[in-house]
Amino acid sequence: MALSFLYWAFRRLLEVVVLSFRSERAKDIELVVLRHQLSVLKRQVGRPKLSSADRALLSGLSRLLPRARWPAFFVRPETLFRWHRRLVAQRSTYPSRRPGRPPIGAEVRQLVLRLARENPTWGYRRIHGELVGLGVSVAPSTIWAILRREGVPPAPERSGRGWVEFSASKPTASSPATSSPSTRSCSSGCTC
Repeated sequence: MALSFLYWAFRRLLEVVVLSFRSERAKDIELVVLRHQLSVLKRQVGRPKLSSADRALLSGLSRLLPRARWPAFFVRPETLFRWHRRLVAQRSTYPSRRPGRPPIGAEVRQLVLRLARENPTWGYRRIHGELVGLGVSVAPSTIWAILRREGVPPAPERSGRGWVEFSASKPTASSPATSSPSTRSCSSGCTC
């Protein structure tokens, strides 16, 4: 398409050069003939089939021609504007983005699952805090959704230790690690 457009533009440029050496009277006569041919063709043809190169040239020329002369085109001004918008949109330097949140990478998913697996007492907010510390930008709700989608239960259920197991693991008063409240030792070695 680009090559055909360049060839077509080159041909038109040569025509302009040739026209510049003609007399004004010959140019005016040729314009009258071309306008008459155009009016005859408009009566006979329903809708012209335009290539993308034709659309690009017409929309580009519409920017050079004053608005008062736009009736010379065989399409409506709205059509010229639409073609020009498409032309500019195709040449846009901005990358196209899909709407919505960007997808979460597989590395981040694996990191979230690894942190949840290796630290069973951490909830999704704690995992979020650790990821922020590592420089990974993910919302807490996204971490919650990843854990839920992978079937990882919430932190209290993941730890495997309920209240009974937790309280049983605490040292009791009879254990040697604790001292009774009545016999405390000070830093000087005496008992208080």
